[in-house]
Amino acid sequence: MFDNLTSRFGDVFATLRSKGRLSESDIDATLRDVRLALLEADVNVSVVKTFLGRVKERAGGQDVAKSLTPGQQIIKIVQEELVTTLGGETAELARPSAPPLVILMVGLQGSGKTTTAAKLAAHLKSKGRRPLLVAADLQRPAAIDQLETLGKRIGVPVFVDRKGKPAKLVKTSLKQARLDSNNVVIVDTAGRSQIDAELMRELNTVQKVAEPHEVLLVVDAMTGQEAVNVATGFMEHTDLTGLVLTKIDGDARGGAAISAREVTGVPIKFVGTGEGIKDLDSFHPDRMASRILGMGDVMSLIEKAEETFDQASAEKAVKKLQKGSFDLEDFLQQFQQLRKMGPLQSLVKMLPGAGQALGDVEINDKDLGRVEAIIRSMTPAERHNPRIINGSRKRRIAQGSGTKPQDVNRLLKQFAESQKMMKSLASGRSPIPGMPMPGGRRRK
Repeated sequence: MFDNLTSRFGDVFATLRSKGRLSESDIDATLRDVRLALLEADVNVSVVKTFLGRVKERAGGQDVAKSLTPGQQIIKIVQEELVTTLGGETAELARPSAPPLVILMVGLQGSGKTTTAAKLAAHLKSKGRRPLLVAADLQRPAAIDQLETLGKRIGVPVFVDRKGKPAKLVKTSLKQARLDSNNVVIVDTAGRSQIDAELMRELNTVQKVAEPHEVLLVVDAMTGQEAVNVATGFMEHTDLTGLVLTKIDGDARGGAAISAREVTGVPIKFVGTGEGIKDLDSFHPDRMASRILGMGDVMSLIEKAEETFDQASAEKAVKKLQKGSFDLEDFLQQFQQLRKMGPLQSLVKMLPGAGQALGDVEINDKDLGRVEAIIRSMTPAERHNPRIINGSRKRRIAQGSGTKPQDVNRLLKQFAESQKMMKSLASGRSPIPGMPMPGGRRRK
């Protein structure tokens, strides 16, 4: 979502770093470029004005004037003020004095509300919570079916009463949650194509019965400024405590994510980063600011790795790397775990400076699927000792994987190179077992 904005900031900062001293005109030119970049990203005009006002006030101070690297000082100010605009600190979910924690999910149809409710349940379950999903969107039977399907998939119970009324259903579900020792109740409420009186009356009734600790509005980040307008509309009728931005992995310009917190005053608590059930992350303003400015997000990358990688398997892989016995069988196991972390293009962008370093290289997950198919088409002996793979074996492997012998050649070459890289990573005690990026290609 932030690719264009990150690129623009990269150009601005490159100019700043090249200057030993900054004049007032240099600062003004920089702020003009930043302003243009933010407006092109569809950031709210008033938010841009406020943001630049804070940056300019600090940029004109003595700290910058006396700094030996004034360009770096300006970049630091921009980063800090962007963190402030995004909310400052990570907004955690409420901690009620007695369980269950009741979360009301609200939003318009098409925003991803039902899917997000299930994602949140999976997220909290992974943290040791015992959630209960409540299908209170009785206007759309398909929404109930969807929630039941997702609930089974993630192993979370779903409370359903297709013939009931929303308020009564929610009241009964809370009693059931206490009986079953569910310490979180996530209520998927009805949505509409637009904000209307009927929708708000139903939400108000449900809210009175549920007495939620959290009212989370799910908004589609792809809708740009309209997402901020929707949030403002819901604020007039409900007691919002947080926002969830979905489709933040899309190709929209990113203005909604930057504008939402400052325009509404309501913190962003979660972001949907993909279509998978695990693709929901807590929103960290400092990490998001770093990603927008092209500085990476190593902490989120490490957290994803800790959640995904099997510790025993990782330690075994490192030992084999140190001994020089890491083979394609080990490569396949680590490769599969890495793919579970999410789209690799997104993971690479979490590395500091990766966007500028990779330039126009595109890492395509479909190409990576071919890599896995090639390895799976090998015999155990070939995986353990790739040197025995001659021409006839390459043709057989290519035929079995639906690829070409050239693809097999390319993988074997990349694996040989990756062995060297992984040995250096292992000796440096990297927290993540190293992996090559086969499948990278230049955009046409």
